[in-house]
Amino acid sequence: MEETEKFYVQHGFTVTQRIGKFNGEFQSFNPPLQWDDFRAEKILFRIIELKKGKVNISIGFGKKVIFDHLGYFVTVEDVEKICERAENLNWKINKGDRRTFISTPYQFRIELQTNRDALEDVKSSLELKSIELTTKKPGLENDLLYLFQLDTTNIKTNTGNELHLNTVEMNDISIGLKDPNNVFLR
Repeated sequence: MEETEKFYVQHGFTVTQRIGKFNGEFQSFNPPLQWDDFRAEKILFRIIELKKGKVNISIGFGKKVIFDHLGYFVTVEDVEKICERAENLNWKINKGDRRTFISTPYQFRIELQTNRDALEDVKSSLELKSIELTTKKPGLENDLLYLFQLDTTNIKTNTGNELHLNTVEMNDISIGLKDPNNVFLR
């Protein structure tokens, strides 16, 4: 996780949160703390959050690298409409105080976020331009079009043996490298 955090910080992202389990309890290890301050401790990080513009990257510890969810910043009114359409697709919905997660049949979740503090700068021009995913089954693009009732051509999928986030392209930033989790950032 340290390597992934370092990669994104080197490309202009800011660490806004580190939550880890230490001595049986979840604790914050947020900046200004640095890895040297706690590297020797046996901390199992649950989440590290990094932000830049309208892009929020969350990484967490697991047995293997997985793509967990794709988040969308939406209005409160949109959440109700999107959840209604998700119910029509028989997708499981988990509404929380701060965000709503929708489980998809594509082995990842969709996060509906309404809180502005989830983003560094809601007025920034830096945002996701496109992503490419490998999914085990076809149909994601059509389901997203139905779910959001918006043009979702910025999300491309191909079918393969396992779910993987392959490529991410953002406006106003060009990286041209793979991150430590094998995601190519254009």
